[in-house]
Amino acid sequence: MASITGFCGYRYNPERVNDMADVLCPPYDVISKDFQNALYQKSDVNAVRLELPNDENPYQAASESFSTWQANGILIRDSQPSIYPYHQTFKTAEGKSYNRKGFIVACKLQEFSDGVVVPHEKTLSGPKKDRLSLFRETQANFSCIFGIFSDPEKKADQLISHAIDSTRPLFSAMDYQQSENKLWQLDDPMLVEAISQSLADKRIYIADGHHRYETGLTYARERQAQNPNHTGKEPYNYIMMMLANMHDEGLIIFPTHRLVFGLNDFNHADFLTRLQQHFHVQQLNHQSELKPFLSKHNHFAYGLVTPEGILGIHLKNSIDHVLPETIAPEIKSLDVTLLHQTILTELLGISVEDQANQTHLKYSKDQTEVIEEVRNGKFQLGFVMNPTKIEEVTSVSESGHVMPQKSTFFYPKVMTGMAFNSLK
Repeated sequence: MASITGFCGYRYNPERVNDMADVLCPPYDVISKDFQNALYQKSDVNAVRLELPNDENPYQAASESFSTWQANGILIRDSQPSIYPYHQTFKTAEGKSYNRKGFIVACKLQEFSDGVVVPHEKTLSGPKKDRLSLFRETQANFSCIFGIFSDPEKKADQLISHAIDSTRPLFSAMDYQQSENKLWQLDDPMLVEAISQSLADKRIYIADGHHRYETGLTYARERQAQNPNHTGKEPYNYIMMMLANMHDEGLIIFPTHRLVFGLNDFNHADFLTRLQQHFHVQQLNHQSELKPFLSKHNHFAYGLVTPEGILGIHLKNSIDHVLPETIAPEIKSLDVTLLHQTILTELLGISVEDQANQTHLKYSKDQTEVIEEVRNGKFQLGFVMNPTKIEEVTSVSESGHVMPQKSTFFYPKVMTGMAFNSLK
C-alpha cells in the first residue's frame, strides 16, 4: 500500500531569514496577480519566486532562484532523511479554534489505477502543463500535495506527538489565512522507519494538489525513460506530501459556494417555477437564517441568493426521482452533483463544458461575498452550500469515481516554504 519515507529537505536558514512569515506563500492556484505582487514585496526570497515567479521565463527564474539561494546560504539542506511534523492552528469565522496536525514526507508516486493513492476531483490539462514545465526546469517540487489517510488508532500521530511534545518547533509563523504554522524535524532513522511502517497498510486520499500529483507521475515517467539504470528508488519517484489523519480533530472541510453570471434571457420567475418541481422553497428573512436552515436539512439543501433576497431550497423527493440511474451511488449522494446536474445544467442551461471553463460560473469560499455580489448586480444568482463530508470524499475515492471540481475546500491551505524537495 502507501510507501512514504523521510527526505533531506531544503529549508530556509534561520540565520538568514528572521521572520518566516515573510517568506511563506500558498500554492500557486490560489495566488492572484495582486497577491503575487504583494508576496514579492514581502521579501526578496519569498517562496512565490519559486512557486509562481513573475518573470518572462518563470520556470528558468525559479530554477535560478533555487540554485542561488542554496549557494548564498538562504536555503540549507538537512543532512539526514527527515519527516517534518507540521501544525496549523486557526479559527473559523465563528471563532472556534482548531489545530490541524500533519507531517511532511516523501510519498512514492503510484498510478491511480493501483488504488493506493487515489483522487477525488477532476483535473484540467492547463495547470498540469504549467507544473510539468516547472518540474522539468527546477528538478524540484516546492509545494506539498495534501493527502489524508484513515487510522482510528492514530499510530503515526502518537509516535510524532511523543517525539515533539517536549521540543520547540523550528519556527512559528502566521500566514495570510491568519493561521499559525509550526514545523519540527524528525531525523532519527528508527523513528522515521516506524512512522513509515505505520502507514504501510494505508490508502492515501488526495485532499488538495491533484494537478501537482499527476504532474509528478508524468515527470517520473519521463525521468525513468531517460535513465537506463532506473531502480525505482530515485528521488524523482517520490513527491513531497503533507499527510493528516482523517480522524484528527483539526481536519476541517469548508464549503465552496457558487455564483452564476452572464446568462442571456434569464427569467427569474420562470426559474423559480421550474425549481419548485423538485425543491421546497422558503423565504429566509436574513443571512443569519442560512446556517440554521442548511444545518436542519443537512443534505440536498442550498441557500439560493437572488437580487430580491435569500431563499432556502431543499429536495422534495428521493434523489432517484431526479438523477438518472446511470450515475454511481457515491456520486449521486453528493450535494454538488444535484446542484451541477439538475440546477446548473438542466434548469439554467450551463453546460458541463461551460462549468469546467467557468464560463458562467464563479466559485467563492465566502458566504458574505456571495450575498453581496448578487445584491450589487455583479452576479445573477448565488448558491450557498453545505460542506462536503470527509466520509463522502473517501467513499467517492474508493469507488474509483471523481467529484465535480471545487467540491471540497480543506482549510487552511498547506503553505509553501515549509520545506522544499529536490528530485535530482
